[in-house]
Amino acid sequence: MKRITCLFSFLLLLNSCDDGNLVQENIDFEDYTTQNCSTNDLIYKINDKEALILEIPSTNFTSEPTTSNSPTTLSISSTSNRVVYRFYNGIVGADNICETIQPATPIITDQWTATSGTIEITTSATKEAGTLTGSTKITGYSHYINLKNITFAINNGEQKYASLPFGTYTTTATALPFNFEKVLTKCSSSNILYDYKGFEAIMLDIDPTLIVNAVTPAGTPRTGLIGTTTNKLTYRYFSGLLSADYFCNTTTPTTPILSQEWNGVAGVSGVSGIIEVTTTTNGPNAFTHTITLKKATLQKSNNSFILGDSYILGELTTTN
Repeated sequence: MKRITCLFSFLLLLNSCDDGNLVQENIDFEDYTTQNCSTNDLIYKINDKEALILEIPSTNFTSEPTTSNSPTTLSISSTSNRVVYRFYNGIVGADNICETIQPATPIITDQWTATSGTIEITTSATKEAGTLTGSTKITGYSHYINLKNITFAINNGEQKYASLPFGTYTTTATALPFNFEKVLTKCSSSNILYDYKGFEAIMLDIDPTLIVNAVTPAGTPRTGLIGTTTNKLTYRYFSGLLSADYFCNTTTPTTPILSQEWNGVAGVSGVSGIIEVTTTTNGPNAFTHTITLKKATLQKSNNSFILGDSYILGELTTTN
């Protein structure tokens, strides 16, 4: 009788340990490299014989950094923003996830499919030093992905996780050439100066008191500050080639299509966003105005980069 009681107790213990709601699988992919499929919206991580796969539309990996404590959020379901945790009987490769006709081996031995939860994406810009002293450039974007309050459907019930870090997925940034000729043109009907080449343009709606047909003493340029109306600095990048016809219109043309617009951050006297204009003669009754931007920053939404300690915007020629 004692042996029967012990056997019965052992069976009860074994049965309780098999309850999927009591024993939680440790899912740890955070330190593994994030990969993506080139033909669809799958990103994934592989850990030997396991894979954690996310289907996230690429449009959610934007070039706009998120603000503090305000990540991009996506609702998980079995049909959109899908999350799948797979177990294989051998070492997994990219072909086992991305190929339309997947290799016969290794075989999927189990699959957990997320039925609910939230995907949180926190985006930040990756920057490095530019070619000019004090300048920065954006080389890409880092998207940290965390799965919150996620529920997986498994063979014998559910597995729930309050927080399941996926890790970082990186995307590249569109390189902004800044390959200007440094020759400025002034609109006849306004104070806008512009320079353009290829797909890009830079414009400065300059304070007219900075452009005077009089030589400036050595070391004493005329100065102003970048502003939001007067001395407004704008950089634009387009999806098509520009021509001079784009500029100086009452209504901004719709073509070529504007891809990105960055605006100068308002300057602080003696600190940043300073405009310097040095004027010299250029033959009889002609003057050359060299415009330099000191510690100027360009900003787009939550994103920004620095033009440098001293960036030559270009030269404007005027006559009396």
